[in-house]
Amino acid sequence: MRRLVLCLLAVALVLQVSAARAEMFPTRTVRLIVPNPAGGSNDAAARILAQALAEIWQQPVVIENKPGGGGNIGTQAAATEPADGYTYLVSSPGPIVINPSLYKKLPFDPARDFTPVALLATVPIVLIVNPKLPASTLSELLELARNGTEELNYASSGIGSTHHLSAELFKKMTGVKLRHVPYRGAAPAMNDLVAGHVPILFDNLPTVIPQVQAGTVRALAVASPKRLNSLPDVPTFEEAGLVGFEASSWFGVLAPARTPTDIVSKVTADIERVMSSPSLRKSFEVTGAEVGTVFGPDFGRFMKQENEKWGDVIKSSGTQIIE
Repeated sequence: MRRLVLCLLAVALVLQVSAARAEMFPTRTVRLIVPNPAGGSNDAAARILAQALAEIWQQPVVIENKPGGGGNIGTQAAATEPADGYTYLVSSPGPIVINPSLYKKLPFDPARDFTPVALLATVPIVLIVNPKLPASTLSELLELARNGTEELNYASSGIGSTHHLSAELFKKMTGVKLRHVPYRGAAPAMNDLVAGHVPILFDNLPTVIPQVQAGTVRALAVASPKRLNSLPDVPTFEEAGLVGFEASSWFGVLAPARTPTDIVSKVTADIERVMSSPSLRKSFEVTGAEVGTVFGPDFGRFMKQENEKWGDVIKSSGTQIIE
């Protein structure tokens, strides 16, 4: 009985210490590692979050950009940081749910090396074409791809990008043949689409909006469950006749594995709190992103589904595995 009492007292003491630690957190600078260059969509999302958290924590929240290797360099760096609650990864789908199927070997394991914290935002993907392409609707594009005199090309920001895999999912679901033309980034892909060198591109909403408004591209469908306020005249893929086609990029926060549970719980709760702020929601919406509503283990399940989805697309499309 005495041993039982001592054990219970020890557990109570640990819980009190954990609660006190979480209540005081943070007491110094918190780092957000972004495995992409400054200025991109993922970097923008991280900076919006950093500013909001710094205000409620009254501590600096700094961004560290560590690009390279398709996001693998920064992700590995975050995985090997001390699990003390003061370093987090802000990632897009690539390193976490796509690269495990795209690369033969990775220096990290997303499921083993990270704890899911929060899905910050999602960015719908839009199918756009050069205005000179004789296709004003999705059905007309499918007809052209199936019965045209030559195979159509589509651009992407690179092999394994969400742009590339969205097009491969589209090919799989429709049975059409399209030839992939990979570029070194989204900007040159868009430039060649506008110039008419390639007729088709799946791209993120924020990049698409100004081009649609300028009339330099034509949007045929959005890969979201409902129409977008920013493109109210563009139908969803389901409305256009392709039921079940959804694709998006997203940005999420992960902690190094073994980060104390009480700290992770507090950070998750604080992110959920700031995400409910009208001003923060507006900041994301201005960039074309929709604020995420998935946290903790639910975010983990979301990533697992994304991993399975894109892994299947990579396998079925015959995408070359990177050594």
